[in-house]
Amino acid sequence: MTSTTNSVADAATENFADLLAESFGEGTNVEGSVVRGFVIGIEGDAVIIDVGLKSEGRVPLKELAAPGQQADVSIGDEIEVYVERMEDLNGQAVLSRDKARREEAWGVLEASFEKQERVTGVIFGKVKGGFTVDLSGATAFLPGSQVDIRPVRDLGPLMGTPQPFQILKIDRRRGNIVVSRRAV
Repeated sequence: MTSTTNSVADAATENFADLLAESFGEGTNVEGSVVRGFVIGIEGDAVIIDVGLKSEGRVPLKELAAPGQQADVSIGDEIEVYVERMEDLNGQAVLSRDKARREEAWGVLEASFEKQERVTGVIFGKVKGGFTVDLSGATAFLPGSQVDIRPVRDLGPLMGTPQPFQILKIDRRRGNIVVSRRAV
């Protein structure tokens, strides 16, 4: 009778060990990646999203809005988010829609750079030596010398309007993108 009890206990221990190893396996570590989740609630200025982890995560409502617009999100919507951490001090997943959008944009921009295709962007700011351009979530630098064939005195009409750009340099590791209107 003892050998049967021992073999059942050994099988249960093996089964539990397998389940434990599976739960800590590589498949569950989604930190640093983009995953799909569902909106399960909206509380104040945050959206609660279930991405299939131990707990839900919160994303600020402003991250789900297009620049200058209100967020258009409702319960049940499917949204791609970037998992920064699986758990914070409160036990919630740390999620970001902005980083997911940026990751998606980088993939598209790298492919466009390799194919020498033009990309569409919006000039939104002035910095030393040039301007900043929004390329669907990724920020690029437009040198002042690459704005046009001739020097542009008034950039007002160009600010905030979608325009074609050519990517001159891209370095994902350093987070640098240099674009040109002149090359277009």
